[in-house]
Amino acid sequence: MNFDFNNPYLSTRIPIFARNVVSTSHPLAAQAGLRILQQGGNAVDAAVATAAVMTLVEPVSNGLGSDAFCILWDGKELHGLNASGPAPKAWTPEYFKTKYGADAANPPMRGIDSVTVPGAVRGWVAMSERFGKLPFADLMAPAIDIAERGYLVPPVVQGKWAAATPVLQSQPGFAQAFLPWGRAPEVGELFRFAAAARALKAIARTKGEAYYTGEIAEALARFSAEQGGALTVADLAAYQPEWVKPISRDYRGHTLHEIPPNGQGIAALIALGILEKFDIASLPVDSVESQHLQIEAMKLAFADVYRYVSERKTMEVTTEQMLDDAYLASRARLIDVKKAQDFKAGNPVKGGTIYLTAADESGMMVSFIQSNYMGFGSGCVEPEFGISLQNRGHGFSLKADSPNVVAPGKRPFHTIIPAFLTKDGQPVMSFGVMGGNMQPQGHMQTLVRMLDYKQNPQAACDAPRWRFNAGLEINVEAAMNPATVQGLRDMGHHLEVINDSYQDFGAGQFIWLAGNPSVEGYVAASDPRRDGVAAGY
Repeated sequence: MNFDFNNPYLSTRIPIFARNVVSTSHPLAAQAGLRILQQGGNAVDAAVATAAVMTLVEPVSNGLGSDAFCILWDGKELHGLNASGPAPKAWTPEYFKTKYGADAANPPMRGIDSVTVPGAVRGWVAMSERFGKLPFADLMAPAIDIAERGYLVPPVVQGKWAAATPVLQSQPGFAQAFLPWGRAPEVGELFRFAAAARALKAIARTKGEAYYTGEIAEALARFSAEQGGALTVADLAAYQPEWVKPISRDYRGHTLHEIPPNGQGIAALIALGILEKFDIASLPVDSVESQHLQIEAMKLAFADVYRYVSERKTMEVTTEQMLDDAYLASRARLIDVKKAQDFKAGNPVKGGTIYLTAADESGMMVSFIQSNYMGFGSGCVEPEFGISLQNRGHGFSLKADSPNVVAPGKRPFHTIIPAFLTKDGQPVMSFGVMGGNMQPQGHMQTLVRMLDYKQNPQAACDAPRWRFNAGLEINVEAAMNPATVQGLRDMGHHLEVINDSYQDFGAGQFIWLAGNPSVEGYVAASDPRRDGVAAGY
């Protein structure tokens, strides 16, 4: 790809050119990954070490109680890993309606009854055992060191920490773990997490078994029972991550790969399949017309995703039906190029997150995402081991006719999605964007900029974004051209200009293969929205 390396946007950064690269949203985590690479590890080893450190340095987004997903190129082929955990065996619609009332539509947003089985730790182990080079315990060493010695809290993380405190400070274990001074830490204040260090040492010593069958599992089950929850040692012991075949869709001579449902990655594939029916490259990159087409394609994609996507075996339509070219062409014909619309689902039968990516000079590339869902997740923190638990259970429905209705051992609808781009069966880019339903929207917007408009990964990362919410409601970043904003409003979009880019527009990391990985190496980009950093050598 012959990129344009001129960057016209205000938040300009210089992309990193290197043969071994780690890109994520905290420098200590990126340094941990590089440390592992320099010790002889590969990109998978680096990704696992980076992920472990991220549970500490960005606790506002993920923790040792997270779920995770991964797409990786092993040098010869692509692999997907679904490390999202299922509902406890006791969870049924009746379980929640008895506790929270017959009118409850979803499991609660916070608290112990929002917690499904955490999958990330066994995901790390699965990646290490199948593709890693170094002993698993070595990969935990950087995180253990940071948990014991502490780190200085950076501005973006501190802002999220302070904002979450009033909402979560009454949740069990939260104040003990995250408010050691009776308040959120200040910028530059040293935060140590001794309980998490104990957990990481046990995880390192047992290759994760302490978490699922040993002392951590027993502590988690005990904590859940004390809070009236349903998670048991049996639920934890039964869990195994699943290696999956990514789903894909061609776009402009390349192929985008996403994890199949229960995740929302299919939304990006649908949107690009619709957008492919238009000659978007003939329109100026930041024009009203280009942005309008992308918004409308994304709205159509979400209409189907929210109607049909759940755990794959419970879906009433197949992913193949949702991605059928004739069906997507019929959806594309619904777009009015001059008017915003509120789309409904079609009928395919007829026709709080961190992201990191790592690559090494052998050609291995890893796209990895890990999340507690809504910021600190459930707000519940097991005190002995500092396990900050996600709230993925809130993603279930309690409606009997929903494909995403809660059931024992079922995985909920997931927002976190790693992505991978190939061309002619060979790797091109590992990448991802964080932030709830912003993730597939970010995948689509950045790929359009790179593939249709030849913007380099850092410029595509820096460019102002929009975010579809519901109906005709769109948020746009304050950096977007005011003329474009007004033009979209004139088309009927209900636009709100937002200054808080961390909260509303995600952040991304991108590693593009420049050629032979041991010679030309990679071009890496990191997102300024979350103080991202790409590091390499």
